[in-house]
Amino acid sequence: MAAIHGDTRRSILDAAQRIMSRKGFSAVGINEVLTAAGVPKGSFYHFFGSKDAFGEAMMRAYFTDYLADMDRILAEPGLTSAERLMNYWRNWRETQSVDECQGKCLAVKLGAEVADLSESMRLALKEGTTAIVDRLERTITAGREDGSITVDGTARDTAQALYDMWLGASVMAKIHRDIGPLDTTTTITRHLLHL
Repeated sequence: MAAIHGDTRRSILDAAQRIMSRKGFSAVGINEVLTAAGVPKGSFYHFFGSKDAFGEAMMRAYFTDYLADMDRILAEPGLTSAERLMNYWRNWRETQSVDECQGKCLAVKLGAEVADLSESMRLALKEGTTAIVDRLERTITAGREDGSITVDGTARDTAQALYDMWLGASVMAKIHRDIGPLDTTTTITRHLLHL
């Protein structure tokens, strides 16, 4: 029974990520998510205490999956740290499609919106994005050690600046409906890492 409960909860969260990555958080009703997940409408509060609690759970599930993918990319054997890091950015570019990101760009889509709506969702976003920057910092540090990366500042400052830049470029790509900002950011990333 617990597995069914977990599967249903996960189905709701997955459907929400797909829909909200297109429409945003406020524009999506719970019934739309439940219909997309194939879950009876009356069961939402069995899984989540409120829309806020649901939003927080959705963000945490998103970052759990995102960080697992990121860890896989950054641990690819036989590559330098610089190659792993550039593979991560290449994957970012591919999953941040200007038309449809299928739930892969939830932090980009919801970041500004939910930071002012819900403190619990803002904290989930903060924790998730901090975990991303932590991984970038570790990879830059490893790149300095293996000689594949050189940076002018600290590894932490560079990791934070890169993440901020890529997040901003993703927003600009959506505004302009053009992938160009991500291409420019790729060039600047290579420059900052002296690649």
